[in-house]
Amino acid sequence: MRPSALPNCCAPPSGPPAQAIFPKGAEAPAAARTYVRDVLANDDEHLDDDRRDDVDLIVSELVTNAYRYGTEPGDSILVTVLTTPDLVRVEVADPCRTFPRIRVESGERARGRGLNLVDVLAARWGVTERPMGKAVWAEVAR
Repeated sequence: MRPSALPNCCAPPSGPPAQAIFPKGAEAPAAARTYVRDVLANDDEHLDDDRRDDVDLIVSELVTNAYRYGTEPGDSILVTVLTTPDLVRVEVADPCRTFPRIRVESGERARGRGLNLVDVLAARWGVTERPMGKAVWAEVAR
């Protein structure tokens, strides 16, 4: 679902979020995946292996986009994980105010498919404007 097609009822789940900050860099996606896996392993609600794999891939794509397109040298990326009995929501915030967009798939490019994957794997996803940038979020149904 394209972010612009989302209803206005996209408030995040309530409850305390788990948050971690990662420095910009190629190692950020792997570190964020490890962090999110640890959060989910300690969650009261079980997440089956297929959904956990979906969350892993979504985290990789969102964090990769943040460090490639949403940060400058010295910036960092904030990863937030919110869980409910029904879903897992991952938010990746960066200081850039430019919203990401889904690109038309092309055999001529090796990159540019990340949001297409997020769109397929997530129950819904979108972008929230923040005072200092944006947060791209995705929700995976349990």
